[in-house]
Amino acid sequence: MNKSVSPVKVLVVDDQPMIVEMVCEFLEGSGYRCVPCESSHEAVERFTEDAEVGLVLCDLHMPGLDGIELVQELQRRSGKHRAFEAIMLTGRAEKQDVIKALRVGIADYYQKPINLGEMLEGVQRREVALRERQKNVQLGKLSQKLQYLSASINDLYQDLDQIRHSSPMSEPSEGTADNAAEEDVPAIFHQLSPRQLDVARLVGKGQTNYQIACELGITENTVKLYVSQVLRLTHMHNRTQLALALSPNVSAVRQKDTTH
Repeated sequence: MNKSVSPVKVLVVDDQPMIVEMVCEFLEGSGYRCVPCESSHEAVERFTEDAEVGLVLCDLHMPGLDGIELVQELQRRSGKHRAFEAIMLTGRAEKQDVIKALRVGIADYYQKPINLGEMLEGVQRREVALRERQKNVQLGKLSQKLQYLSASINDLYQDLDQIRHSSPMSEPSEGTADNAAEEDVPAIFHQLSPRQLDVARLVGKGQTNYQIACELGITENTVKLYVSQVLRLTHMHNRTQLALALSPNVSAVRQKDTTH
């Protein structure tokens, strides 16, 4: 009968080779792939090289980096892009050591001589917790990709608007009407493309993104992109400021002030 093997590897770190061998043999017989290490330095190298390592069993008292310092180093190397769970093994667990270990993120600890059955249950619990953390990491990466995509789409619409605005084909023989339309808005809005100006005017009328999308035949997300572009180009902070700037009363007052 074939035993299922966990996709997560376990890094087993102890400066006593017999303990490393015993723990690895037991865990491998329980469906885990182990990466044995007899020093903190070796553990850092193996962890860095092998992205499948997600669980770390480490001794507390070791030459060089102790177990707590080792976990902190692995956390530093992982950053926000890699998750792992750590369990501490110790022959003498003083209260301050346990508290410090828990504070740095070590999830559990087992005293030597190790009860292998209890340790296995702890490893299985940490594997479940690890999978949840890995989901969150993946969601974070996906969210970042969506932000990049949104920024790319924003740039694309800006390029399209610039092409339409500068192309004679996109400006039919209604130049006088367009010039008249431009005169109806403050000069700061003259830099906008026709589509950006359409959106700005509808915002000025108090329409929602949904209403603007329906009127112009575009999606709400596209409306949001245009509103963002308009606010950035006109150096305004919100829709209310934009609406006030396009208000006929405000425009009339400005024109009156400029004539005196």
